[in-house]
Amino acid sequence: MSDYTPQVGDLVYDEATRKVGRVMGHVGPCWQLRPPGGGREWDAKGPLRPPTSAESLSAGVALANARSRGELP
Repeated sequence: MSDYTPQVGDLVYDEATRKVGRVMGHVGPCWQLRPPGGGREWDAKGPLRPPTSAESLSAGVALANARSRGELP
């Protein structure tokens, strides 16, 4: 999907890091992404695409597990 342009707040899959993140902003060629449950942002240069259902579910499970371990509020 080379013509995909995410918007701030969108959930995307960063193919370079193989992580799902929420778009926080865009500066030059870099997108600022943050894990869905919060945490440290990272710069992604792409390619980005919408996450599959499985990738979204996996990110949600990881968030729930982190909360159950007391790592997130």
